[in-house]
Amino acid sequence: MEGVEVERPLKLHFIPYLAPGHMIPLGDIASLFSLRGQQVTIITTPSNAKLLTKSPSSTDSFFLRLHTVEFPSLQVGLPDGVESMSSTTDSVTANKIFAGAVLLQGPIQNFMEKDPPDCIIADVIYPWVHDLAHKHQIPAFSFSVFSLFTISLMESLRRNNFFHSHTDSDSSPFVVHNFPHIITMCSRPPKMFTIFMEMMLERMIKNNGLIINNFIELDGEECIEHYQKTTGLKSWHLGPASLIRRTDQEKAERGNESVVSVHECLSWLDSKQENSVLYICFGSICYFSDIQLYEIACGIEASGHKFIWVVPEKIGKEDESDDEKEKWLPKGFEERNIGKNGLIIRGWAPQIMILSHDAVGSFMTHCGGNSIVEAVSAGVPMITWPVHSEQFYNEKLITDVRRIGVEVGATEWYLSGIEEKEKVVSKDNIEKAVKRLMDGGDEAEEIRGRTREFRDKARLAVQEGGSSHKNLLALIDDLKRLRDYKPHD
Repeated sequence: MEGVEVERPLKLHFIPYLAPGHMIPLGDIASLFSLRGQQVTIITTPSNAKLLTKSPSSTDSFFLRLHTVEFPSLQVGLPDGVESMSSTTDSVTANKIFAGAVLLQGPIQNFMEKDPPDCIIADVIYPWVHDLAHKHQIPAFSFSVFSLFTISLMESLRRNNFFHSHTDSDSSPFVVHNFPHIITMCSRPPKMFTIFMEMMLERMIKNNGLIINNFIELDGEECIEHYQKTTGLKSWHLGPASLIRRTDQEKAERGNESVVSVHECLSWLDSKQENSVLYICFGSICYFSDIQLYEIACGIEASGHKFIWVVPEKIGKEDESDDEKEKWLPKGFEERNIGKNGLIIRGWAPQIMILSHDAVGSFMTHCGGNSIVEAVSAGVPMITWPVHSEQFYNEKLITDVRRIGVEVGATEWYLSGIEEKEKVVSKDNIEKAVKRLMDGGDEAEEIRGRTREFRDKARLAVQEGGSSHKNLLALIDDLKRLRDYKPHD
């Protein structure tokens, strides 16, 4: 209408880190803003762009677009196309990918000079985001795949000088002090991890706020208040962003192309009773030895429960010889189990589609932040098996604080999921944990009931009037005020 001023949408640039567990949730969060009429650009590299092309709002090019910058393969000594942490199983290549990600500052800065945004929302792993935003005099928000429970817990450790008070040789348990919950950790994290986390926590505080793919009710008001009081930084819970995908097709298309068809997976699950299937997946960047895989196979077979087991594509090839197969599977395992009792998926699986099926009764997980939120959103209790990074902290939120899962007994803390592991979780521990959740009984029913309650809270959070929905609207308003504020001369 003539004479009526139309409010200009925000112009937002999202910069996800080069790993599926980081790109996918930030892509979903970017979609939340675009679906509210904001102009969103996701900046990534060519090989990673395909992960982000199936956003629920990607068909609307006005509100959401992808911009690619070349990955500096030659500079870091990598072949063309190796641009994601999911492309490697060795630490040397992983370090080169990280180095390449750091070098993206230059081309991204060049793009922003030609197409300046109102705000940058970037993965906290990037060390240069604050400087880039400061140069352009725009606000920057950190995105983290960690829960705020874990971030707040680590901040308490940092402020109590824990990060400087232990060595890798000290693997004894420890208690987290000055935190809203009494938390006892089974072992100490690697020294290099604490050094990296300290730098990351310091970067968070420099930015204007923290965006979390979680919902307030799971992290807890007490942790949110503790973090804001401790750091002075506001956190914005906008998740679970995966709930933006409602149909089976949208759920199946999230991330890489699945190695199983939607129809095949759903048909198999449809033939199973409610809560009768154990889903096992350790994320896209976690590898076990043949010995550990063998123990997992023995444990789940001994439990007597049906299962879907996701193994990395590089570990179990369908055409491998019997001798190769028997290094990680008991003899005759597939003949006894695959088909009627179980599925083995070699490669990427449609996780949120699987978790949302009524037949799935528990989830054996590495406790990655995304997997936890996806399981809670589906109302599926967890068998926790942390391996590296922040996963041991996440486990405590699930097992000790919210009591919606049981521990398998993993105690060995690694820097990354691709490191060679020394300890083996036994088949007996695995069988015991599976039966504890899947055999029924009072404890299992109580855990299942609490998980359903958090599922309902997650779904309410993203609906109109829910906590995450309110946060999204409030953050958009705040960003518009920051954009439109003109200081007096």
